[in-house]
Parts: sequence; C-alpha cells; structure tokens
Amino acid sequence: MTLAEKQSNLNLPGVILGTSALGNLFVALDGNVKREIIKEYIDHSTDNIVFDSAGKYGAGLALESLGKYLRELRIAPENVTISNKLGWFRTKLKTPEPMFEKGVWVGLKHDAVQMISYKGMMTCFEQGNELLNGYQPEMLSVHDPDEYLQAAKSIKDEQKRYEEILEAYQALADLKANGKIKSVGIGAKDWKTIIRIAKDVKLDWVMIANSMTIKSHPSELLAFMTSLQKENIPVINSAVFHAGFLIGGNFYDYKLANEDLPGYEILIKWRSDFFETCKDHDVKPAEACVRFALNAPGVRSVALSTTNPKRIKENLEMSRTVIPDQFWMDLVEKGLVNSSVPFLNSIMRKN
Repeated sequence: MTLAEKQSNLNLPGVILGTSALGNLFVALDGNVKREIIKEYIDHSTDNIVFDSAGKYGAGLALESLGKYLRELRIAPENVTISNKLGWFRTKLKTPEPMFEKGVWVGLKHDAVQMISYKGMMTCFEQGNELLNGYQPEMLSVHDPDEYLQAAKSIKDEQKRYEEILEAYQALADLKANGKIKSVGIGAKDWKTIIRIAKDVKLDWVMIANSMTIKSHPSELLAFMTSLQKENIPVINSAVFHAGFLIGGNFYDYKLANEDLPGYEILIKWRSDFFETCKDHDVKPAEACVRFALNAPGVRSVALSTTNPKRIKENLEMSRTVIPDQFWMDLVEKGLVNSSVPFLNSIMRKN
C-alpha cells in the first residue's frame, strides 16, 4: 500500500510511542531493551501503531534503532506510521561528548547540527530515511523552531531565522504535494511559537511539549487548542510528565531539577502535594498526568516514552483509567490545578 492509497485523515491512537529513549536520553539502553520496547508497543496496541521520532534524538540514533528493530521484528512498513521531526542533521563526533545538547544524551557516537531551511529539510529528510532502513515517515514537522528563534542575536537575525522556518515549511509542503509524505505538523516546547507559525503555515497537526500538563495549563494555550479543535487539527500532547519530574524523575523540562533551577522549591512543593493527593485516592501520578493531558481541547493523542519495556502495556492502558471525581476536586482545592480549567467537568463525566 502506497502513501497515496492510505486514507487522508490522520488515524492517531490514544498513545503514541515517543522514541527519545531509543536515542539514549539520560541513559544508554542495551539494544535488546530497545527492541523489546518496540515489540511491546506493537504487541499491546489495539489501534494504529504510531512512533514519534526525530533526528535530534541521539543525533539520529533513535531513528536508526527504530528502523533496525522494526526490520528485525519483521514489521511491514505499511503496518506502522512514523512521525519524524526534522531540523537536526547527524555529523561526526569530534569532541568527548556531543555539543548539540550537552548533558542530555548518553553514549553517542555522533553529534548533530541544526539545519532549518528549505535545503536543510530535504537533507534531513533524506538522512532520516536512510537511518530508518526502509521505513518512510508519513508525518513530518520542523523540530524546535522555538529554540531556533531563541538563538537569534538580534531582531534582524530573528526575522531572518523566521523566514528560514517558513522556507523549511515550504519544503515539507512540497514533499506532501509530491506524495512523499501524508501530513505536515510542528513540534515545539514554546507554544507561543506554535501559535505564531500557525498563522503563516497550513498545519495538519500540532505537537506541544511541556505545555499542557496537569502542572501547567495556560489559558491562552487552552484557547488556541480550542481553535485548533474547531478547525479539526489534532493535537499530540507530549512531555506530559515534564521530562519525568511529575512522576519522580530528577529532570524538569530536560534540565536537572536542583537548587540552581529557577523556582526549584516551588516545584518540589507542588510535586510533594500532588503525590500526597494521588496517594490519598490510590491514583498513580502517571495516570493522573495522562488523563489530564488527553482531555485538553483538541488532543487526539499523548506521546509517551519509557526506558522500561514492562511499562508499555501500562502506558497504553492509562488512557482508559478511571479516576475518582473527588481526586480532581481535591487538586483544585489545594491549588494544584487551576479551577478555571474548562475540561475538568468533562474528565469527571467520562469517569
């Protein structure tokens, strides 16, 4: 089955498998573990199988691992959907550790450089396809356009970078028009950048990260997501644990959560109160995070990553977990969740 023969509408499952762990995020996993993560997701999925990856994940290691183990598992390309966020190109490692994102990726044999332009997208697309070992992505996006803009050294430089982002999206539009891919989206941590780009670019889907979570749910972002919902543009909600911090990890939004992190004491207090409320109602923190994230306006899927294959089945089931209404009311009463969040009633009705 060719891309052109597949249905035009995106068929997204409740839980997409994020592949940052396949790129050695925070820890270098053994190849057998990576293979088992992929196998468990496929074995326990009851809906369309979708993997979210990027050239930035381990300087292409996640893409390489995904292609390798899908091939070993003998999974037919037409039975999986791959999303590849473009903008980072694998290069030779010339220093003791990669320079593109220090202290995050472990045991890499390559570095990466950011390439956001028309030519950069085409180059990253071709390299990504090679790393995927015969599996072609159907969903493409520009990765980290927010970080690209934030690196500008002047107003003029920022304007130039934004023009390059628009050129990058033209490349993706051309790939779609030529039948090479099925859809074009965006993946970014700064939702304000997504809003800006959405005004100038026709997007088929939007992926937000560290943005619409049980910990952080800005009203302006909610309004934007509601507008996307009205336009039938699906939202993929990712990093809903804030890089694992909300479920007990040591990193918050990919930065080590220690005394040097701004607002550290407030974060620790929030998590402590959140954990206490979860314990009172026999609710797992991860379940609460996923249920909240899935019920935000327009959200079709959550993207979840794990380093433990045994958690895959549990992750898939979390989208259907029933949580007591009193739990949500207690979160509001304790000031852990904003009482103005409009979809809280919807969560409780679904229970």
